[in-house]
Amino acid sequence: MGCSFSGLNALYDAVNGGGDVWINENRFRIVRQLGEGGFAFVFLVKEIVADASSAASGGGLAQKVKDPAHLSADGTYAMKKVLIQNKEQLELVREEIRVSSLFNHPNLLPLLDHAIISVKDGQEGAWKHEAFLLFPVHLDGTLLDNFTLMKAKKETFSTTDVLHIFRQLCDGLKHMHSLEPPYAHNDVKPGNVLLTRRKGQPPLAILMDFGSARPSRKQIRSRQEALQLQEWTSEHCSAPFRAPELWDCPSHADIDERTDIWSLGCTLYAIMYGVSPFEYALGESGGSLQLAIVNAQIKWPNTGPKASYPEALHQFVTWMLQPQAAVRPRIDDIIIHVDKLIAKFTK
Repeated sequence: MGCSFSGLNALYDAVNGGGDVWINENRFRIVRQLGEGGFAFVFLVKEIVADASSAASGGGLAQKVKDPAHLSADGTYAMKKVLIQNKEQLELVREEIRVSSLFNHPNLLPLLDHAIISVKDGQEGAWKHEAFLLFPVHLDGTLLDNFTLMKAKKETFSTTDVLHIFRQLCDGLKHMHSLEPPYAHNDVKPGNVLLTRRKGQPPLAILMDFGSARPSRKQIRSRQEALQLQEWTSEHCSAPFRAPELWDCPSHADIDERTDIWSLGCTLYAIMYGVSPFEYALGESGGSLQLAIVNAQIKWPNTGPKASYPEALHQFVTWMLQPQAAVRPRIDDIIIHVDKLIAKFTK
């Protein structure tokens, strides 16, 4: 999908003051803000359909979205607004849009439509850009949101739900890793996993936010290239879930999609215990997150209900958290193993 540019200043006014927003030829009403972070804001919006015949056929968006499963029954969607301050940020948003269009999988959040517009800065009189990205909405929030609610109620996921949530993340990553060339997500973490609770079924897990996704395989052949990679990952990969080779990259290294496997292992730990296996280092006097990660120093809860998960799950996490990427399993190996665990613990 390409980017559409236009001087729709009314769109800027609508998003900042409430009202209606046009994304290309489709109209949406802002219901409320769902969240914000950095230069991005997320709104709940509802599609405004022009006439009854359009409503019967699913609305204007239905003519554009290829997969009907992505359409909302009640016309509500999530709209991400990104404030773009410079050319570098503009290219990053364009790349996120391009990369998102490569994926088509039920466990990867689809980009339904987008627009990038020019906006005149009222104070400086200069022109800037803003991006509007439209997605299906999942009002149960992210895994991170769920951790907060569950902690307050002293609840944890059952072993069955842990395995089923994790299995779905594996499916989404397998799709990315199987492309030609393979893509790495580069920021797998609970905050980038949407969760929808379903009565009588395991929660639906969907991996989102492809702003850091890039072709996964890189040949590092100099100290300069290693430092460039470390600088990029420090900006785009969340520290508690970042693989060791991205913290201290050798001057001669072959980086591949197994950086995601490390993050996936950290995320499995987090599904059970609510945090990364290395965040304890941030609370220790003289503790170093980087050292804990590079040395794979995992700490396991040993008291309370959280310690009740099967030892086989702990061993599974440890298998993924191999500090040497060359011996770390690939996504197909992970799926074979998680299916065995599902068969064993969910009879």
